[in-house]
Amino acid sequence: MAPTLLKAITELGFETPTPVQAQVIPRLLQGERDMVALAQTGTGKTAAFGLPLLQLTDAASSVTQALVLCPTRELCLQIAKDLARFSKYTPGVRVVAVYGGAGIDTQMRALRRGVHIIVATPGRLNDLLRRGAAKLAGVRRVVLDEADEMLNMGFQEELETILKEVPEAARTLLFSATMPKSVAVIASKYMEKPEEIQVGQRNAGAERISHECYIVHARDRYATLKRLLDYYGTDIYAIVFCRTRIETQDVASQLMADGYNADTLHGELSQPQRDRVMQAFRDRKLQLLVATDVAARGLDVNDLTHVINYNLPDVANHYTHRSGRTGRAGKTGISIAIVHMHETYRLGIIERIIKQRFEHKEVPSARDVCQKQLATVLERIKQLPADDRRLEPFMPTINAALADLTREDMLRRLMLMEFGRTLDYYKNAPDLNARTQHRPSSQGAQSYERGDRYERSAPPSRAAHASERSERPERSPRREREAPESAQPPGEAVRLQINFGHRNGMTPAGLISLINRATPGPMLRLGRIKVMESVSVFEMYERDARALVPELNQREVDGRPVQVVPVSGFSHGGDTRPAHPPRTGPHAAHAPHAPHKHEPKTAQPEYAPRKHEHKAPRAAHPHE
Repeated sequence: MAPTLLKAITELGFETPTPVQAQVIPRLLQGERDMVALAQTGTGKTAAFGLPLLQLTDAASSVTQALVLCPTRELCLQIAKDLARFSKYTPGVRVVAVYGGAGIDTQMRALRRGVHIIVATPGRLNDLLRRGAAKLAGVRRVVLDEADEMLNMGFQEELETILKEVPEAARTLLFSATMPKSVAVIASKYMEKPEEIQVGQRNAGAERISHECYIVHARDRYATLKRLLDYYGTDIYAIVFCRTRIETQDVASQLMADGYNADTLHGELSQPQRDRVMQAFRDRKLQLLVATDVAARGLDVNDLTHVINYNLPDVANHYTHRSGRTGRAGKTGISIAIVHMHETYRLGIIERIIKQRFEHKEVPSARDVCQKQLATVLERIKQLPADDRRLEPFMPTINAALADLTREDMLRRLMLMEFGRTLDYYKNAPDLNARTQHRPSSQGAQSYERGDRYERSAPPSRAAHASERSERPERSPRREREAPESAQPPGEAVRLQINFGHRNGMTPAGLISLINRATPGPMLRLGRIKVMESVSVFEMYERDARALVPELNQREVDGRPVQVVPVSGFSHGGDTRPAHPPRTGPHAAHAPHAPHKHEPKTAQPEYAPRKHEHKAPRAAHPHE
């Protein structure tokens, strides 16, 4: 390796290469074959491909010679920063990061000045290619970092567009924590007989991570989280994963109200807000970061002691990425799953993927928590220096005031002063463990992967979501106020398709939330929703759709432009009405979606909810 690179990485504290670096670096420097490297997050992948890219870059040439694609702006910035640190003593090498959420004009100017290595998110790079600002004709090496995550986020079309712009002779290097079918397809289509390097077991969780689960009732999720945090105390430094943006905000707000040092990270934060939260978390000014899967992708934070799954992820493979945030850089970590007793079969699915078993543990009792916190207080007192003389001038006053107290009385009062609030809180605390009679089953994997029904907790102030079992959704007070009794039905019903599905982390509730953010006025009525692999389909009235579609098509989700289009051919016999048409008449505002009593039966739409699909709520809530 070049002496300038060795000098830089020595200053950064590199001593011996990690297993992935030891296998990848020599092959990239000496070989010419495409490569697939399977390794978990936190194993040193950036240096594994970054150091060879820098050594093989011709700084005398002004053309772009290497391209690194990654799923999120956070990871994009981190890779570019690492490459800059590695090339500290390598003059002339220019690296530029391009990603959504930042000014595109600034990035275009940087590209026009000339750049050797582009680090990019697929959505923004596609935009730059359309504008003619990025030139890939001279690229000789392409790195797809966290390829499984890019495909999970729905970047397949963008990736294929980019790879078509790269010369056929370019060498492609694919790094991934897991090897799902979608990644294998990309590898077979755009790579020539790739050499495969595997660090650890394929698709397996890191061996340094232990996996624990706590089986509780859904209503006790937050109480369980709080009890675990109280049990671990100051020893915990963790990310808490939730399914939705709303849930991250709710959980983080409760934690902060209860005195925990926590904040939230989700896709609605601006880049400056996100940077401030992440910097505070890296500096350990925050002990807990509550995040969604999408927001946490690409985070580079070392020394996490725990990852806490407040809910299991919608897609089982995502658990690998969550748990991989801890146990990095040779350290150990704990991944905790708080599991509703009716979800236990999902644990078996995840166990097959990570090739490890969950340790089923009891939620600590009130006495356990108090005993642990008492031990912490006592240890803290014992660690105080005995030779500290700052109180010496005040000791006569202290001795006089406490002269009537026995040693035992003084200790009791001291402990109550330090520990009294905890004792009061846990005085009548219940047992939170749900007693199940069955071990998680490995059956049902297919339905889980495709997004079966799950339970979602929500603040009492919000209207409840209607499930397949519900007779009538809860009424929304805002709807009752705003919808006049004379309101007319807003035209025919239409079906719309949006370019986000399971692999992008889309859920029915997430789609409703996206619609709410695009329509700040009165709530819109929705029919049925079907979330598929790469797209989702939903029903609504034509008049509402005409107002909604232009608004949605101006938005981006995690750097990817939203595309909503009308669709046809999803029903039998040309039927375009929702399966349960909204009622008309003076009480339309409150009526659930149910057919009229004398309405003739119509053909069921092809995407009507089946066993493992969601039926959408009757109306989207404007403040969700």
